[in-house]
Amino acid sequence: MAGSHLPFMEEGMARWPFGPPHAGLALECAGTPPPLEELRALAAERWAALPRLAHLLVPPARGPGRRHRWATDEGSYDLTHQVVRTDSTLQEGLREWFQRPFPADRPPWNLHLLRGAADGHVGGDTDGGFALLFRMHHSLLDGRSVTTLLRALLDGGRPVDAPASLAAPGARRRTVEPAIGGPPGMLTTGLPVPLPGKGERRPAHTAVRLPADLLRAAREAARGRTATTNDVFLAAASGVLRSCLLTSADGLEGGSGLGSGLGSTAGARQVWLSVPVDQRPSECGDFLGNAFTNVRVPAPVTLPDPAARLIACGGLLTAVTRPRRTAERLIEGALGAFPGTTQALARGKFFAAAYAPAACSYVHLREGVRAGVREGFRETGVDGAAGRTLAGRPLRYITAVPMVPPDDTVTFALGGCAQGHTLSVATNSGDEDADLLADAFLHELGLLAGDGAR
Repeated sequence: MAGSHLPFMEEGMARWPFGPPHAGLALECAGTPPPLEELRALAAERWAALPRLAHLLVPPARGPGRRHRWATDEGSYDLTHQVVRTDSTLQEGLREWFQRPFPADRPPWNLHLLRGAADGHVGGDTDGGFALLFRMHHSLLDGRSVTTLLRALLDGGRPVDAPASLAAPGARRRTVEPAIGGPPGMLTTGLPVPLPGKGERRPAHTAVRLPADLLRAAREAARGRTATTNDVFLAAASGVLRSCLLTSADGLEGGSGLGSGLGSTAGARQVWLSVPVDQRPSECGDFLGNAFTNVRVPAPVTLPDPAARLIACGGLLTAVTRPRRTAERLIEGALGAFPGTTQALARGKFFAAAYAPAACSYVHLREGVRAGVREGFRETGVDGAAGRTLAGRPLRYITAVPMVPPDDTVTFALGGCAQGHTLSVATNSGDEDADLLADAFLHELGLLAGDGAR
């Protein structure tokens, strides 16, 4: 089967060195699960003839500069294999599937119908409920693509338009730029943040609900304005990193090289957060594939006041739509031409904890009459006033499942819909670290909420 080579970003994920590059997004609903055949029929109607969902990932041949290819086998796009029922909860499934490769002869995605947890934990409500997990190889789709697919399955949704799903962004891209100063240099590193390192060294994942009252109160802590949910997200994550630094042997007070304020001294070593940014311009909103870039923003870890950290996170970046610069195209082309060399450089530099000890990803379903509007990575709209349903069952939450992060780093992934938010934490250090950092995030959220209530 002939096929096209993977572009730069997708090739990098296909060569992900820290574990299978699998990610996902789960809709968690109340009520009894729909019959499997009904779900397959719904997927067949709403996802009809989408070429991306029929792609097969072909490994590279031996030799320098060889890359993975996409190939299409029309016979492999069989919903009886792709849409399946599994007698597991979401958390049980994460432990089982995210280290298991997809079959080579099928498209690298599945839609799993899961039972809910009966204890009210993430993965199900107190009545049990059910979850619908879209699991994929990240080279195939990004988070925006998965929200497009899942939103189409909701009651009142429309089929994804096949021609629009192929409309990849061209020279004109959305991006974000620092509101103050320029971006860090491509090879600029900062300060690594020591994670707890508790338990056996291996990847770990956990997810927790964010209490709606705490989140609302935290948004009021910005003194004079109401912060966005994403501002709160970045501020709380920065607070977690600050706590890790304070409890480490090389804390903020002992030789870290940080200035007394955010970027306050020339040569001060910064702590960087990596944030994925959707690059689709408005005319390419339904494109299925990968159309994002990662930007780094400064984490205000030197500020002791939680409210000050929240203010510092507000307006960090400004969204713009512009043609790609010549230098950007040349760098991407050069890195993509030598994937093996690029992977070695990435592992030693771009994936190091000093480059970005944490990633922060916010995925919002944008359902409802007044959908949340995204400006860069910042949320500027309001959630839908009324929640949506799937086959008549109320949607309660969405839970994002990030890839295994680089060694000794953490990924915070926030999933939001009209009914509430769920925080996922993925680590690649001690297997107790994900739970510890999730608890620390809830503590930081509580500190912000306390400031907002004053």
